[in-house]
Amino acid sequence: MINKKMKTTTQWVDLIANNELPAITSTAKMLDKFSSDDKSSLPKLSKAILHDQALSSCLLKVANNIHHIGVSKVTTVSRASVILGMSAVKNICLTSKLVESLLENKNVSIHVYNRLTQLMANSFYAGMLAKMMSSQYNEDTQEEMYLAAMLYRIGETAFWSTGDVITERLIKHSNLSDNDFSHYCIEQLGSSFTELSIGLTSTWNLSDLLLKALDDPTSRTDEIKIIYFADKLSTSIANPTSAEEFNTLLEDIASIMHVSVRKLKKKISETREQVLHLLSSYGASILKKQIKPLPVDADFEQNRSPVFIDYQTKEKSLLALFIRLTKMMKNSNDFNDYLQVLLAESVSVFGFERCSFLMLADNGLRVKSRFVYNLEGEENIKISIHLAQSKNIIGEAIALDKPMLINDYQQPIWQDLMAKEIVTFINDGALAVVPVKIKNKIIGVICVQSFLSNHEIASEDFNQFCSLVDHLNMCLTMTIHHSQT
Repeated sequence: MINKKMKTTTQWVDLIANNELPAITSTAKMLDKFSSDDKSSLPKLSKAILHDQALSSCLLKVANNIHHIGVSKVTTVSRASVILGMSAVKNICLTSKLVESLLENKNVSIHVYNRLTQLMANSFYAGMLAKMMSSQYNEDTQEEMYLAAMLYRIGETAFWSTGDVITERLIKHSNLSDNDFSHYCIEQLGSSFTELSIGLTSTWNLSDLLLKALDDPTSRTDEIKIIYFADKLSTSIANPTSAEEFNTLLEDIASIMHVSVRKLKKKISETREQVLHLLSSYGASILKKQIKPLPVDADFEQNRSPVFIDYQTKEKSLLALFIRLTKMMKNSNDFNDYLQVLLAESVSVFGFERCSFLMLADNGLRVKSRFVYNLEGEENIKISIHLAQSKNIIGEAIALDKPMLINDYQQPIWQDLMAKEIVTFINDGALAVVPVKIKNKIIGVICVQSFLSNHEIASEDFNQFCSLVDHLNMCLTMTIHHSQT
């Protein structure tokens, strides 16, 4: 049955280009005015960039990040343009606006954001890998290959950034196989992500080579092969599934580059280091953790995939955690065990970016970290917050014995409780503080955090987590009681 409310490809492209990502559309139109063949265009482009402080700053950072022998530090946009050349400057400007616009949170859930940032990381890596693979071509062609590979999945990436309600419906099915998920998305959207990519590329007039790669992916020209290989390689590194297929991919790439697989691996590792440095220049350090090194045998054996929460099993996972904590009372009297299990499992169940237990210390004058977990496991970080020097939200939660949820610390209601070290701790994100008690005596707090700008911790997640900590408190109390009898 056809959904009459379903948007067409044209409607989706128009929505994304004009409503959701207007800054990219504006920048693409501005760049299109300057011809790579016209020598007078470069100084004109430099003047246009100067009107955008963010672009100017990014261009200088990238110019100084790219190593040029015998070139001193670049301090002006015009100098950066001369050194880098028209094609590179255009790509840097476009990449900067893409990163800035796509990372602007539109109240998407943590699960959608995870998929978005993984796609962004893969795409940026793919662009740099394509540039590395095309080193035998002239610089303009290398830049065109970079742009085509980086934008190969722009349709899907831009879609997840929209914050449209349908993104939440689709992400619930992201545990499907790639093919099944693609078909499901087409059924729900009325368009494929490839069609969205073609539409956006045409609207922004970005790359004829990319349009050819998207329209005719079976073309066997070396240029199309490189774009395809770069995209597939970055995706395979992020989510290694088959060692045999990955090794075949490396052999194919080595063949087209006329190098050995061993030398290719070295070049890939070097490219990864360049990517990590450049992400900082583009203000996208948050993507660094998703740029993985070349996979080893253990990665394929574990069949890793990006961390997405399966909504269909979240409630089951939460119930399993309740049961696990209850069963632990038969085997463990160490409250540290309970805390570590709760923190580690809560990160994956709820998708929190950090989950910490801060223990009361110095006779209640401060709290300090006992355990800190993120999506990658236990985090080696030390947290210490004073409670007596100034009023703050953690001290308030302890004094009132009440959970606190702060999705926007700049709201007037929180201003009296935002000591400087609390603002630093929140780091422009969201924070929930829940007291931990044994026999009604508070021993510390659990803090759960999201560091995504304007991303809220959902009230449902907060309420469920508070119930989970209540259960923890009961388990700790019962454990202490049993150990004393």
